[in-house]
Amino acid sequence: MQTNNSLWELFQKRGLSRRSFLKTCAMITGLLGLSPLKCTEVVAAAEEKNLPVVIWLHGHECTGCDESFLRSQTPLASDVILNMISVEYDDCLSAAAGEPFEQHFKEIIEKYAGQYILAVEGGVPLAENGIYCMVGGRPFVTVLKEAAAGAAAIVEYGSCSAWGGIQSAKPNPTNTVAVSQIVGGTTIVKVPGCPPIPEVMTAVIMHFALFGQLPPLDTSGRPKQFYGNRIHDTCYRRPFFDSGMFAERFDDAGAKAGWCLYKVGCRGPATYNSCGNMRWWNGLSYPIQSGHGCIGCSNNGFWDNDQFYERLPNIPISATIANADTIGAVATGVAVAGVVAHGALSVVEKYKRQRQSKPEEERRP
Repeated sequence: MQTNNSLWELFQKRGLSRRSFLKTCAMITGLLGLSPLKCTEVVAAAEEKNLPVVIWLHGHECTGCDESFLRSQTPLASDVILNMISVEYDDCLSAAAGEPFEQHFKEIIEKYAGQYILAVEGGVPLAENGIYCMVGGRPFVTVLKEAAAGAAAIVEYGSCSAWGGIQSAKPNPTNTVAVSQIVGGTTIVKVPGCPPIPEVMTAVIMHFALFGQLPPLDTSGRPKQFYGNRIHDTCYRRPFFDSGMFAERFDDAGAKAGWCLYKVGCRGPATYNSCGNMRWWNGLSYPIQSGHGCIGCSNNGFWDNDQFYERLPNIPISATIANADTIGAVATGVAVAGVVAHGALSVVEKYKRQRQSKPEEERRP
């Protein structure tokens, strides 16, 4: 792909209309989690900014993040790869292979030094000089350091890259660590998940492509617009949680009725991600909707810290701490207090209306 083209120039070369270009920009604005008022800025950036060069490395992982990326629906992964970015190196998506492919990698990091985005999928094994993950006959840690030296930004795709992943589970015989523990000196954004939501993966790259910078990050280095809310906050089962209605087992009547899965181990109250509002497969579903509690796959250390089917010991509610055995009573108490207060206010209002409807002489004490 010619990398000195903007998105608008690419649309013109392919004979696509201005209307199609503007619709694409509107879609990108929504995908990036931006206000509709920002659409004009997205249009201006898409007219001027060159398409970014992307180098995508694979370390100690299962390639699940690639598989997720390929299932992006808005936009389609094919549109991202062929029209919106220039993927110059990717073990899974590139047509080339072998020595010519590795030579191309060296040429790209030299030609576009300081300009390309480095996307990394997978952890970095360090034991025995990194021999547990080899790329092109060399330890992955060596390839990673070479690519990171000239990157404008680094995107850690998936929990393996962001936190070390399942490969780093105790006792971690390969000494696998997160990418950020090996490289530094440039902006790093974490996009955790096992795997991440595909549209989140595409949006992070598109934000950099349009604005030349990564999206606003939280204290853990994650994009705020996608990791700013707990799954618990956007879960459609939340009303059952607030009412103290919990499934006790996966096969009981509560589970079949769609009640809250907190008691059977759901990590939604402690997990920050967009599963509850964006969902998967173009908004079709996500694990909680399919009947299984969240396992917190975007959390650091989820593979070691939790027993997936044991509930969290406590949960925050209304500036206090309550467990699943008392939240129903708390919610009921709050509801009853609200009813009593509402009734008292209604009586007072009725008395005021009655007095105002009487003649002035009758209102006198």
